[in-house]
Amino acid sequence: MNRTERLYAIVEELRAAGPRGRTADWLAGHFEVASRTIKRDVSALQQGGTPIWATGGPGGGYALDATIALPPLTFTAGEAAAIAAALGASAEGPFAPDARSALTKVLGAMTAEGRAEATDLAERIWVRPAKDVRSSQVRAVEEALRDRLVVVLDYVDASGHHSEKRPVEPMAFAQLGGRWYLLAWCRRRRAGRWFRLDRITGAWPTREPFELRDLVAVFGEPPEDAYPVVSG
Repeated sequence: MNRTERLYAIVEELRAAGPRGRTADWLAGHFEVASRTIKRDVSALQQGGTPIWATGGPGGGYALDATIALPPLTFTAGEAAAIAAALGASAEGPFAPDARSALTKVLGAMTAEGRAEATDLAERIWVRPAKDVRSSQVRAVEEALRDRLVVVLDYVDASGHHSEKRPVEPMAFAQLGGRWYLLAWCRRRRAGRWFRLDRITGAWPTREPFELRDLVAVFGEPPEDAYPVVSG
C-alpha cells in the first residue's frame, strides 16, 4: 500500500469507527507502519481539509467529524476518473491546488471498491499539461478574486511593455486557446482588461474590498461556445 492509498484508507477506517475513533497505535498496527507515520498522515489530511479531530491523553486518538464529512459517494469509476483527468489536464488553471485537495476528499469518500476501480482507470489516462504557470502571483490573484479585494499587478504585455503597481479589481478567469486569463477592471485605464496569467510578474492583494461589477456589462456577452465550469 502506497502513501496515497493509505491516506484514503485512514479516512475510510475513521469513518467506519464512528465517534469512538481510532488511536494512532491502533492505526499504526492496522496499516503496519510506525505511529509517527500515522501522525504525519493525519496531519497531511487535516491540512488538506479533512475534518479529523484529535484528542490527547490516555485513550485519545482520531475521529472523523461525521457532521461535515461526506458519506460514501455513488460516483462511477468513469466519473471519478473524468474528474481526475480534467484536473490533471488543467494543472495550471485557477484554484488548481484546491481542486486537487477536493479530488482527494471525493476519492476518500467513495467506497474502497469504487475508489480502487476509479484509481485503476485513472492510471490509464495520460495527460501532458501545458506549461505550468503556477506561481505565487497566480495564487495571490486567486485569493483576491475569491475575497473580492483589489490586487496590484506588475504585468508584461504582448509587445514586451512593462507596467508596474497596476491596481485592478479581479472579476473572472477565462481560458482561450489553451491560455488562462484574468478578466479585471483596471483602475488605471478605467475599463475592463484581459491579463494573461503567465505574463503577470508580480501580484499583491490589498485589504481594499470592492463592489463586483456586472461581468457582461464590462466585457460583453461571452462567445456562444464558451460556458462556465459550473452552471445551475
